[in-house]
Amino acid sequence: MQNKKNKLLTGFTIIELIVVIAIIAVLATIVLVNVTQYINKAKDSAIKANLDTIRTNAAAYMADTSLGNGHFNGFLATAGYINAQTAINTGGGAVTATCNGTSAMCADTSTDGTKFCVSSTMATSATTISCIDSDGKTGTLTCAAGVCP
Repeated sequence: MQNKKNKLLTGFTIIELIVVIAIIAVLATIVLVNVTQYINKAKDSAIKANLDTIRTNAAAYMADTSLGNGHFNGFLATAGYINAQTAINTGGGAVTATCNGTSAMCADTSTDGTKFCVSSTMATSATTISCIDSDGKTGTLTCAAGVCP
């Protein structure tokens, strides 16, 4: 009698263990998909925040009489732009900056860059774009003629 009782309490069958492992795997997959979506949304938010940082730094650069003095010439070479651009590119975006419609004008000190626009692709989709410009406009297209369309 003692031997029969011990056999009933010996443990799980292999089928039961496989079913439990399968259930755990399904739950883990569901959680992983949701976590990945939130991570990508966080990357997109970081890209937008860095674009705002670039706009703020560009405005400060333009207002600084020892640097911009009323224009954005040379801004593309400043740490205020480069650091935020690097953070965006590292986070999955791709930055495009223009002054008066041409990217060279921000680096060229012989021309007057009075309009500044920055756009970047988002981390969640290479076709989704966020754009900001020196006038405070925001948009979802690539910069055109130095402004957000």
